[in-house]
Amino acid sequence: MPPRSTAVLTPRKSPVQARSAASVDAILDATIQVLVAAGKERLTTTRVAARAGVSIGTLYQYFPNKSALLRAALKRHLEQIAGAVERACHEQKGNGVQDMAAAVITAFLRAKMRNGKTSVALYSASSDVDGARIAKQIEKRVNRAVVEMLETARRPITRDVGLVASMLQSVLGGISRRLLECDDPERQFDALHEEVIFIMRVYLEACTS
Repeated sequence: MPPRSTAVLTPRKSPVQARSAASVDAILDATIQVLVAAGKERLTTTRVAARAGVSIGTLYQYFPNKSALLRAALKRHLEQIAGAVERACHEQKGNGVQDMAAAVITAFLRAKMRNGKTSVALYSASSDVDGARIAKQIEKRVNRAVVEMLETARRPITRDVGLVASMLQSVLGGISRRLLECDDPERQFDALHEEVIFIMRVYLEACTS
């Protein structure tokens, strides 16, 4: 039997049928809705089940408790962001670093801040559900995609490509935290988006010299 600290965060089972997958998506959507509306302290499995339109028994088939709900919602959110970056990296293969920088930054920030309230709410709850471990796994996935893209740059990168990719991710991580922690992320989005593209274009261009 796994340690309790791990077990309470782990879903009971994974959906294997379309109907089951739809139920899990509805439950995770409801988790986010309750989290945004009521906050993590007032989020309960009963409230989530009622918002999702499922019985509490159905919810417990997949998620044993509140922590497992929040962890799954956070993981899905981060995986969606990773997917957006991966698609951008794939589309930019063979292009110049200027286009690569703009495409990856735009894909990341738009996915991250597509719903600012959701991102802020999940960010605030991440420390309660081992969010750092999930984020590290996602960062590795994104890093692979960025490295594979940069290796195809029209003008070859002359520095360590893995380090360059990590620098890009670090800048994006810093900007996303700035947005999530400010009072009005939506109002600051456009300005920060343009600035970080400018910074990374200059940096990547220097890395090809």
